[in-house]
Amino acid sequence: MEKLFLSEYPRPQLKRNSYISLNGEWGFTISKSEDIPSSFDKKIIVPFSPESKVNHLIDVVSPEDWIFYKKEIKLEKGFLKDKLIIHFTAVDQIADVYFNDEHMIHHVGGFLPFDVVIDKSKVKDINVLIVKVKDLSDSSYLSRGKQKLDRGGIWYSPQSGIYLPVWMESVSEGYIVNIRLTPDIDNRVINIKVISDSKDANVTVENKEHLIKTNEDVSIKINGLKLWSPEEPYLYDIKVKTDKDEISSYFAMRKFSTINDGKHIRLALNNKPYFMKGVLDQGYYFDGGLTPNSYDDFENDIKLVKELGFNTIRKHIKIEPLYWYYLCDKLGIIVWQDFVNGGEKYKFSTIAFPLITGIHHKDNNYSKFARNNARGRKETYQEFVDTISYLYNVPSIGLWTIFNEGWGQFDAKEIYEKLSEIDSTRLFDHASGWHDQGVSDTKSLHVYFKRVKMPKQKHVKGRSVILSECGGYHLKIDGHTFNDTNFGYKKMSSCEELVKTYKEFVDRDILRNIPLGLSAFIYTQLSDVEDELNGFVTYDRKVVKVDTTKIKEINDKINL
Repeated sequence: MEKLFLSEYPRPQLKRNSYISLNGEWGFTISKSEDIPSSFDKKIIVPFSPESKVNHLIDVVSPEDWIFYKKEIKLEKGFLKDKLIIHFTAVDQIADVYFNDEHMIHHVGGFLPFDVVIDKSKVKDINVLIVKVKDLSDSSYLSRGKQKLDRGGIWYSPQSGIYLPVWMESVSEGYIVNIRLTPDIDNRVINIKVISDSKDANVTVENKEHLIKTNEDVSIKINGLKLWSPEEPYLYDIKVKTDKDEISSYFAMRKFSTINDGKHIRLALNNKPYFMKGVLDQGYYFDGGLTPNSYDDFENDIKLVKELGFNTIRKHIKIEPLYWYYLCDKLGIIVWQDFVNGGEKYKFSTIAFPLITGIHHKDNNYSKFARNNARGRKETYQEFVDTISYLYNVPSIGLWTIFNEGWGQFDAKEIYEKLSEIDSTRLFDHASGWHDQGVSDTKSLHVYFKRVKMPKQKHVKGRSVILSECGGYHLKIDGHTFNDTNFGYKKMSSCEELVKTYKEFVDRDILRNIPLGLSAFIYTQLSDVEDELNGFVTYDRKVVKVDTTKIKEINDKINL
């Protein structure tokens, strides 16, 4: 029997009783021609990229290459209703999908999902699904995250094509397209909007039914309010039923904001100052690159973060499948979610010089920030909007990072103002690290090679000060590395030295600065990634480099 990787139901935030995983073996080929080939001479395991160790069909897909996938689909009797929906969680970077020789969709962007909706009249007994992919990686302005054709250091091996789950469901006409859930703890209500062609929906919360109009914002009172926090991650179940469809979901009652404690502006959770102590998580795995072997890898990572005494994960320049966020909701971890960077080739003076000089540029001079392309700026902004839409119902996300260290940065002030209107329920870091434009909820610092010094109030401008990257102490564990490179920001000789140095860092740079206004820190990082050996755990996740109880004891002392 064929092994299906990542076969659990992939979308807990909108779940219905219709699901077929398309993960597994597909036909595959690479060509210099964009014409669909007559034969597929190789096999590939979806959802792992062709460059992954799972498949290892090629070291690097060239920007001149076209890659093709083929899958035959035979539906079980009784599965098909009015429409078949094929969900692609992520395909890097430009995808065209064909169903029974008909072109269905052209999608640009390697980190966000897209759907192919097929009328039942086009479905046969045996169906042929073909996906054509072009991956330009970092040779264009398109979003690519940490991928680089010339990998090394903080830049990682590119992954191409399908690298997250592909799955199907079948729905009736007038199905529930989406729901939008907005908690309001101050008024003790959950605001819900059901998007559907049906006129009415029956919503069940806490075993109480509410008949509401679809496509309208409706407030439902929550009795006996239970708040969500990392310490008590309470989730409410919700069911939505129309005359054509039925789905289940969940929500949490929580509030992210800033608050003045009388001396400083602090990050707040549920109207109380809350110190967010977290780790940077790149979301890379030894065998699969951008893809874990199973959702257990996700869960083990999140549980390790909690065992280490952290309450926050900064998901760095990557968007995960919805199941990862569900685990954060359920296990109790605040998520700082980065948008994915793009832009033309980055200039050294933009992405590295500020670390040395502290000089910040105005980001409407596009030539400095690799954003000359007006079309690229438009597409990037739309991708930011789509990211918020995709992840809006995730309770654990508390902060959006718009730009990181000047990578493709442009018009951050204007973008922040627009995005904060779209999502007023979360905090924003408009420019993580440097090139601060003086806006958003946070004054964001990256400090690696020197002591942390709190900025002067004229630079803070009524915002909360966060240390959004720091640490980076690296320790090589023989037999558990990607290659022979030993990259990091301060070399350790033993596990004991790593713990000792981390404690010194917390005493000197975190505890000392909390009374001066520091509201959060993000330590680099959770796991080793390729050349980088600065993780708490090795890249293969087989060796935790520290005594977790000792790190937790250190972190437990960090409070407001």
